[in-house]
Amino acid sequence: MRLPRIPVDRFLLAIIAAAITASIFPAWGLGEQILEWLTTAAIAILFFLYGARLSPQESLEGLKHWRLHAVILSFTYVVFPILGLGIVAATNGWMNPSLQAGLLYLTLVPSTVQSSIAFTSIAKGNVAGAVVSASASNILGVFITPGLVWLLMTRTSGVSFTTGTIVDVVLQLLVPFILGQLSRRWTAGFVKAHPELKFVDRGSIVLVVYSAFSAGMREGMWWQTTWVDLVALLVTSLVILAIMLWLTWWTARRLGFNREDAIAIQFCGTKKSLASGLPMAGVLFAGSPIGLMVLPLMLFHQAQLMACSTLAGRYARLAEATESPS
Repeated sequence: MRLPRIPVDRFLLAIIAAAITASIFPAWGLGEQILEWLTTAAIAILFFLYGARLSPQESLEGLKHWRLHAVILSFTYVVFPILGLGIVAATNGWMNPSLQAGLLYLTLVPSTVQSSIAFTSIAKGNVAGAVVSASASNILGVFITPGLVWLLMTRTSGVSFTTGTIVDVVLQLLVPFILGQLSRRWTAGFVKAHPELKFVDRGSIVLVVYSAFSAGMREGMWWQTTWVDLVALLVTSLVILAIMLWLTWWTARRLGFNREDAIAIQFCGTKKSLASGLPMAGVLFAGSPIGLMVLPLMLFHQAQLMACSTLAGRYARLAEATESPS
C-alpha cells in the first residue's frame, strides 16, 4: 500500500536551517550590528511588498458576503486570542514563560493568504470568499496584531511597550505597508508580473529568524528550556489546531453556511501566518530574546499545512463522489 505524501514546506526547512545555523554560529560584535541593520531594512521592504500586493479595492468589493468574512475575521482576531489566553492560564507555572508567550503570540497574528486560498481551492470551497477574507486579514493584521499584543501580552506575558517600540512599529511596519498600498498604481503590476520576488519575502523572513535565534543564543535560550517543555509545546500546538479545526466547521454549519462557505471558514479561520508573524515579532519584541517565542508559530505552521492538506484532499474526494453519476 502506498503511503500518503506528507507535505513539507521548503520555506519552513529554510527557516529551520537558519535557526540551527544561528544556534551554532550566532552573530557577535560587528556582525550583530550589521545583522540588526539588515534585518530592519528587510522587514521594511517585506511590508512594502505586502502593501503593493494586497488590493484594498478587491477586499471592499468582496465584502458583500459580509457574514462569511465577519465569521472568519472573528475566528482570527477574537476566538483565537481568547483560546490563547486560556492556554496561558492552563499552562501557567509549568511551561517555560517564553514558550507560553509564544503560544499567545501565535494566536494574535493574521491568517495566511496563499495556503488558505490554495487549500480552499483544492477542497472545492468558496475560493472568492477565501481570497477576500485572507487578504483582509493581512491588511487588518498590520494594525490589529500590534494592538492585540499591546492589549494582551503586556498584561499576561510581561511584554513591555515603550515609546521606542511604538515608533519602530510605525516606521518598520505601518509606514512601508501604507507606502506599498499608495504605490500600487505603479508597483502592483510589476510585483504581480515578477513572482520571483517571493524570494525577497522569504529571504527577509529567514534573516529575521537567524537574527532572533542569534539573539536567543547570546541570551542562553536553550539553557532556559527542557525537552519536556518542547514536547509540551508540540502537544499544546496540536491541541490548539484540533480545537480550531473542529470549532470553525461546527460553527459554520450551525450558522447555516453551505459546504463551500464552511470550507473557506475552516481553512481561513484556522491559519496563522508565519510570513507575517515572524517579521512582526522581530519589531514588536525588539530587544527581547525571541528565539523561543517564535517556536510555537513555526511548529503550528507545519502542523496546519499537514492537517489542512489531508482535509482538503478528503473534501475534494467527497465532492467528486457527490458530483459523479451513480
